[in-house]
Amino acid sequence: MGQFNIPSQFFSHAWEVLALYLIPIGGGIPAGVLLAKSRGLPWVVSAVLYFVSDIILAFVFEPLMLLVIRLGKNSKKMELFRAAYKQSIRKTTGTYSHVLSPLSLIVISFGVDPMTGRSIAKAAGHGFVTGWLIAITGDMFYFLLLMSSTLWLNNILGNGTVTTLIILALMIGLPPTIRRVREKSKSRIKTSK
Repeated sequence: MGQFNIPSQFFSHAWEVLALYLIPIGGGIPAGVLLAKSRGLPWVVSAVLYFVSDIILAFVFEPLMLLVIRLGKNSKKMELFRAAYKQSIRKTTGTYSHVLSPLSLIVISFGVDPMTGRSIAKAAGHGFVTGWLIAITGDMFYFLLLMSSTLWLNNILGNGTVTTLIILALMIGLPPTIRRVREKSKSRIKTSK
């Protein structure tokens, strides 16, 4: 965990961490955070690298999203998919409000992912810059929560592999558990009335 002696080492380590953050599945965050720590990169550098990965995502995802929108205008199947997607968005975001404020969109991006956040921001009328600012803001809050949790747990356990597995299990298992608890409490409230 020593410091690096030359700038080329810094860029080499930063590239390794950025590569993990670019992996489109959740395991990249805890693994990238722990790799950055093991390479002597400060947490601020780790956060900046994650932000850079979100900017790269914006420039890769936006053209694909716009292409799907354009193709959807001429295809009956894509129109059906778009209608089903809109319906699923309405169901998912119904608890926020009918008119999605930027704060609601940030919460969606935090709770789901930046691509979904951007898609919903696009549907709400936000352009490239504001739409991605909203999506990236939510995703950065998510990253900061995961980064601090990962570093905290790793300091307690001292084992990066176990830490990563626990964080991944929580990332996958906690949201459905919270939804089930909420649904049960809502049904109890309805039956008690």
